[in-house]
Amino acid sequence: MKLFSPIYRRALIWSRHPHAPWYLGGMSFAESSFFPVPPDVMLAPMCLANPHRAWRLAWLTTLTSVAGGLFGYAIGYFAFEAIQPWLQESRYWPAYQQAVEWFGEWGFWAVFIAGFSPIPYKVFTLAAGALSMALLPFTLASLVGRGARFFMVAGLMAWGGARMEAALHRYVDRLGWATVGLLAAALAFYR
Repeated sequence: MKLFSPIYRRALIWSRHPHAPWYLGGMSFAESSFFPVPPDVMLAPMCLANPHRAWRLAWLTTLTSVAGGLFGYAIGYFAFEAIQPWLQESRYWPAYQQAVEWFGEWGFWAVFIAGFSPIPYKVFTLAAGALSMALLPFTLASLVGRGARFFMVAGLMAWGGARMEAALHRYVDRLGWATVGLLAAALAFYR
């Protein structure tokens, strides 16, 4: 069943739009504090479509993500009591509790790991604010962690170029279904 290839083709078309960098920046900012979709889904096709702009796009994604992280920090710092009931009812509550635990053990490194990994970074930005983590270490950890992640994505896409785009186009449905399967298995294992 070809579900992912039409979405992939649409993402490539969007990635070539003149306003695509604005959309990427907005998505990256929002994902760091409240939006559920990671900016990688837009960064990767944009770097494939414009390999000569990959590093600039990685910088844009990193800087807007860190700015969004600071917004998430502010939400956690100033308004945690207001969002706590919603957070407790959401699927992010266990991740938030894990973030609080990690902050107690690792502090700076917890933000760095969350920034680089697929762990919901937004949960760590809220937790950092709610726990009043020092702002400078939070910002540095976010900058390094998010930057490493987005520059890796941009570098791989720029390096792969047209070959990577062709390979992704050929295997995107298989990769998409494999990802869905892995996520379902991880969710089943987690529960």
